[in-house]
Amino acid sequence: MMYSIKEVAELFGLSVYTLRYYDKAGLLPFVSKNEAGYRVFTESDLGFIQTICCLKDTGMPVKTIKVYIDYCMEGTKSIPKRCALLAQHRQNVLAEIESLQQNLKEVDEKLATYTSPEAVKVVAAMRQFSSAEKERYGLYNPYR
Repeated sequence: MMYSIKEVAELFGLSVYTLRYYDKAGLLPFVSKNEAGYRVFTESDLGFIQTICCLKDTGMPVKTIKVYIDYCMEGTKSIPKRCALLAQHRQNVLAEIESLQQNLKEVDEKLATYTSPEAVKVVAAMRQFSSAEKERYGLYNPYR
């Protein structure tokens, strides 16, 4: 089955502009054009695009994705290079996950602080004072 650029864009939640950008950046050398000069995509092309989207969504730069696609276009002789590139990317993704987990931990700690019974009491007590009184007595929320 053949797909138009618009159909592929809809399938992957991309804009037509993004697909054209990917093509100009050299990420879609496998895509052919019909007699009218329009890009036509095959089922095999969709697999490559899925991989491109995955790599992009996990933070791989377009230049590095192009290197990966170039390796793919070389055939099976480039499998060791592809493995090395993907192994490095995997390490980068794991490092990003670790960083995100640490940040999530901080957010969870803040939420726990703000929703603790003690914090609720402090906030309720502070609401009883006007802003002028809060300023005069140096009241502030220690749970921010």
